[in-house]
Parts: sequence; structure tokens; C-alpha cells
Amino acid sequence: MNVAEAVAKRFSARAFLERVPDEAVVRRILERALRAPSGGNLQPWRVHALTGAPLQALLAEAAQGRIETPEYHVYPENLWEPFRSRRFQNGEDLYASLGVARADKAGRLAQFVKNFQLFGAPVALFFSLDRRLGPPQWSDMGMFMQTVMLLAVEEGLDACAQEAWSRFPQTLRRQLGLGDEEMVFAGMALGYADAEHPINQWRTPRADFESIVTLKGFSS
Repeated sequence: MNVAEAVAKRFSARAFLERVPDEAVVRRILERALRAPSGGNLQPWRVHALTGAPLQALLAEAAQGRIETPEYHVYPENLWEPFRSRRFQNGEDLYASLGVARADKAGRLAQFVKNFQLFGAPVALFFSLDRRLGPPQWSDMGMFMQTVMLLAVEEGLDACAQEAWSRFPQTLRRQLGLGDEEMVFAGMALGYADAEHPINQWRTPRADFESIVTLKGFSS
């Protein structure tokens, strides 16, 4: 599999099989991802990989539903166009794949809560960094996480990056043994996607090339 194929195949899986990836596979993905770029080679990332009893303990605490102050807001308030429409359509397509109507608030909430069950994934990755670092290092973290996801595809696994875990900073700090200076940037569900589940049947659209890219100085 080449890089272009991995990019095309990657998607945010939201239903997983119970099959647990071998430790050697998870280790290989993360070791290779350490080659991801970072400004000044700071390598600001840390990764906490959980499965089995440690993961179940974390999920059990999160399921208690304590209200915690989020580490950050995932989206700006009063999101503007075209971002507002893109986010809205993403939500509509997701719930439509499950047959959950817009008026079905209970059904939508039940699906949202599955974020904190890792959508049934048997492995969780939590990505943390020193909270004194800034936006450039956050972007480095994003590149690292993308590298992990593409390497997962190469290994036959699927993943879903989850900024939603920013809602549980205290739970994560306790369960992962983090110091006060360290914050969890995001989680990631990792495993083998349930290919038959309807939520894994759709793919998010992408804006057309011309609306995103400007080419200057190239010969036709």
C-alpha cells in the first residue's frame, strides 16, 4: 500500500469489532510515527496506549458523567461559513446513516455518548503535551496523529481521532497519571472497524480543489 492509497482509505471509524490488535502492531505503528515532523524537532507529543483492564477503568470513570471544565473548545462559538455548513452536514450525514431523525434528541445523545465508549474500539490512544506549549506545537501534534492514522491503515487497522476527550481532563489526568503541566490534546479509538455497521458505510465529502488551492507560476 502506498501513501496515496492509505490517505484515500482512511476514514473515521465509529463502530469496531472486539478483536484486539497485537501489541507488536500497535508498537510498530507508534514507533514509525515518531518520524513525524515538528518545528525545531521539539517532538512535543506523548502517547498513552490502553487496552484491557486499564482501558475499562478509564471508560467506567468517564461513564459516571461528571461535569468537568474542558481543556479547550473544539470549535469557535458562532461558527461562520463555510465551516458552519460543513459541520452541520457532517452531523446530518452521520445520524442519517443510523436512521436517527433530527428531532430524535435521545437518539442523537446516545450516539454522542459512544464517543466516550471509544465506539467499542479495544485500544485507546491518548495524545498529550506540555500545556505551556503553543499553537505551533498543537499543529505538530496533528501531524503526528495523522501519521499514526495512516500507519494504522497500512497495518489493516482503522481509527477515529477524538477531540471530544477534551471534556474529561480530570478523569484523564487521574487515569493516565498525568502531572498538572500535561494536558491531553485528543484521544483516538483504534482497532478493526466493523465493515458491516451502517455508520461506517458513508464518507465525508471534500470541498473542490479550486476552492481550496491556488496555483501560481506553474506551466500548464
